[in-house]
Amino acid sequence: MAPRIGLVTDSSSQITADLVGRYAIEVVPLTVTIDGIDHLEGVDLDADGFYDRYAAGATPEVATSQPAPARFADAYRRLADRGIDEIVSVHISASMSGTVGSATVAAADAPVPVTVIDTGSASFGVTVCAWAAGVAIERGANVEDIRRRIDTLVPRIATAFMIGVPALTERGGRADGIDLEADEGIPVLVLERGELRVLERVTTPADTIDVMSTYVTGWGSDVTVAIGTADEPSRPLTSKLAEALDGAASVTDVVHYRVGPSVGAHTGPGTFGLFVFPTIR
Repeated sequence: MAPRIGLVTDSSSQITADLVGRYAIEVVPLTVTIDGIDHLEGVDLDADGFYDRYAAGATPEVATSQPAPARFADAYRRLADRGIDEIVSVHISASMSGTVGSATVAAADAPVPVTVIDTGSASFGVTVCAWAAGVAIERGANVEDIRRRIDTLVPRIATAFMIGVPALTERGGRADGIDLEADEGIPVLVLERGELRVLERVTTPADTIDVMSTYVTGWGSDVTVAIGTADEPSRPLTSKLAEALDGAASVTDVVHYRVGPSVGAHTGPGTFGLFVFPTIR
């Protein structure tokens, strides 16, 4: 009998409840600290609760930190207790977070073999990798098959987005060398193959819709687009983006996710954007 393979990811993947349920994925929460108080993303702090802290112009002090190895150990143990024989643990790039390091420490003492995969991606890009792994497992793939599929997929995942509060991104050092200020126009950013750059500068947030939708149609055929919404003020923009992509010949499907606390801590309210990737089958 082929070994049963289980999946783990971290909450910074912004993975949807639908995908978690479909593939029985264990999600290990990052810690989000707001004004000195620690919260676990997706446990006692969701997207709405996080952005509520910015209401009425408030500027909370926010920080994020990777899960402790013990949290990964608990997740690996739960899967082993469910009869899982091997685990694939899929995570945010080690260049952006210490999450892979924590997972690797826990994997060394796990009750079953654990393969930790550094996707080199972030946010919903990690979810795309976990999604592909889930489909591969359903089709009987082994761990090495899954690793190869993710390695092939990652260079074909891209994201375009508008940052709501550029100062948060600059403070975190996640856009070194890029001028995020709007003096010369609002920057639409893209992350391709690990490189962050300005795709175009526009006059108003509404102008970003044309830029992002054009970017998608140039990315290839038979793609899926995942649209990320931070808070209610950004929802009209994401709705217009979905409308702009409706009927696009190259787009097979459009899915939606929330830009949650661990990402919002570095981008702020008002953020929205998309990921584009080959449709997973």
